[in-house]
Amino acid sequence: MVAYNTVHMATKNAGNIQKGDYIIFKGSPVLVNKTEFMSPGKGAAVMRVKFRNVQSGSPGEFTYKTGERVEVADIEKKEMQYLYREGNSVIFMDPKTYEQASIPISLLEGQTGYLVENLKCWVLWHGGEAIGVTLPPHVTLKVVEAPDEVAGNRITAPKKLVKVETGISVAAPLFIKVGESIMVDTASGEYLSRVR
Repeated sequence: MVAYNTVHMATKNAGNIQKGDYIIFKGSPVLVNKTEFMSPGKGAAVMRVKFRNVQSGSPGEFTYKTGERVEVADIEKKEMQYLYREGNSVIFMDPKTYEQASIPISLLEGQTGYLVENLKCWVLWHGGEAIGVTLPPHVTLKVVEAPDEVAGNRITAPKKLVKVETGISVAAPLFIKVGESIMVDTASGEYLSRVR
């Protein structure tokens, strides 16, 4: 079953903007990357917001008075399944309708190395256009290359770089061998555990 989670909220107080919010800035949806509350000695407190335009990818910054109303982007969150990569796009499928969507690879912000076939992700939509992809917190990847353990290097190099099925390298413990599966954190790229 495909889960739908639509956020319907016209405006919010600028003082309540948080990292991860999608707001409308100059008519375009932007993703808030950082907020900084500033209270000068005189005058009204302000909220400095750093963001990325989800359509162009360009960064921006704006300062709001904390009492100002800010338009919140109407975002639809849809669970979809990763199928394959095609040029500069990744193809996702709605597992309920089998409808496929081609999504620009740039929306994955360097996380394509965690995409394995049939991985379920959340695709964010605004006005019928994909604006973001949220991967699960961790994925299981198969090790395809792992250097042999070298005697005596346990203390100086407790980890080694192993290559996984998607082509990325992960710093893993010395005991990890080719053919094993490991769990990797999709936010940090760190090794979490061996999967038996």
